[in-house]
Amino acid sequence: MRFLLLLPFVCVIGLLGFASPQLSGQEMISENDKIVFLGDSITQAGAKPNGYVSLFAAEIEKQLPEKNVEVIGAGISGHKVPNLQKRLERDVLSKKPNLVFIYIGINDVWHSQKGRGTSKEDFDSGLRDIIKQIQDVGSKVILCTPSTIGEKTDGTNALDSMLEEYSAISRKVAADTGSQLLDLRKAFIDHLKTANPENLKKGILTRDGVHLNATGNEFVAQQMLGAIGLGSANAISNVRHIVLFKFKDDVEKAKVEEIVTAFGELKNQISEIAEYEAGTNVSPENLEQGFTHCFVVTFKTIADRDAYLPHQAHKKFVELLDGKIDKVLVFDFVNE
Repeated sequence: MRFLLLLPFVCVIGLLGFASPQLSGQEMISENDKIVFLGDSITQAGAKPNGYVSLFAAEIEKQLPEKNVEVIGAGISGHKVPNLQKRLERDVLSKKPNLVFIYIGINDVWHSQKGRGTSKEDFDSGLRDIIKQIQDVGSKVILCTPSTIGEKTDGTNALDSMLEEYSAISRKVAADTGSQLLDLRKAFIDHLKTANPENLKKGILTRDGVHLNATGNEFVAQQMLGAIGLGSANAISNVRHIVLFKFKDDVEKAKVEEIVTAFGELKNQISEIAEYEAGTNVSPENLEQGFTHCFVVTFKTIADRDAYLPHQAHKKFVELLDGKIDKVLVFDFVNE
């Protein structure tokens, strides 16, 4: 795997022999392909360690090491569609990518609050110009809708309506130009409906409502991988969520069994749970420190774990524990 970071960075992806997303990554990616990401500060940060571009590159290397794919990150903070047009030759076309992921639109909307946004007409025509230039040199395009400016789920983020308008433009441009669409806007909204029951403005997938946190970077990496046929079935990591209980001495056996059964039922109520295991201590080492019951819940991704924690079914289960637990230990780790 070759991972090239441009200074300044861009958000684009290139793959030789790109085909329908129904094909597997093995079929879609050819030897020595280039994957370039073209965008703004979200992509600039994404090319850093543990950013979505780096996670994407690591997963390609993990699953398809024989392909020798080159991943090029080139995002610049504050950039909008007109900025991408100006640097397209330098940062994209000169690299001769086979596929380009264009992840843009946040600043075109966000900067409108200070009179420095991009008009809908210029956003539309600019995207079409960028895509045409990329297609004219034989490269394919995956066009992403802008994700989020605020994570509230009730439609009260200040720029929700405008983001929807610009996302609709991206969707139409993708259809008109024959580009593949990656609807990040929809993916974010669908995830937040489950993972943000408290209607927080930030902290679920972003650190400030816009820029990705660790969970958001993994979430976007998964969306990008899915777009090239390496979807969630090939998750970046499995997250083990380990819970140990020591029940109070006066808790009846029937109540303990009720809690154990209820914990197990969560797998049928929360789709993000991939696997569930439970058991009581049988160790001969006498190091259990009073803990008697162990539960292991497995998630495909950190984002799935983060959706599970605030889920209403999980909250209801936690209420069942009230007054019955003497000690609890929770430990999560990623199975690399």
